[in-house]
Amino acid sequence: MTAKIAAFLRFWYDFVVGDDWRIAVAVVAALALTEIVSGSSMPAWWILPAAVALLLPLSLRREHRRRRPSGHGGPGSR
Repeated sequence: MTAKIAAFLRFWYDFVVGDDWRIAVAVVAALALTEIVSGSSMPAWWILPAAVALLLPLSLRREHRRRRPSGHGGPGSR
């Protein structure tokens, strides 16, 4: 039974956090900001799309840099 619970928790950790914990933290922050702003008179609909528009290129850039072989690309390299 403990192994099943551990597998269940591991699944949810991998599903929520995934490969980059920084993105998960930023999404949680965006959700929290949306909740805070929705309680005010300001519209909050734009916060999550803006967060995705900012986070997706950052995540892709980080992954691209991680997978690029060393010595390939970058200024001054040949």
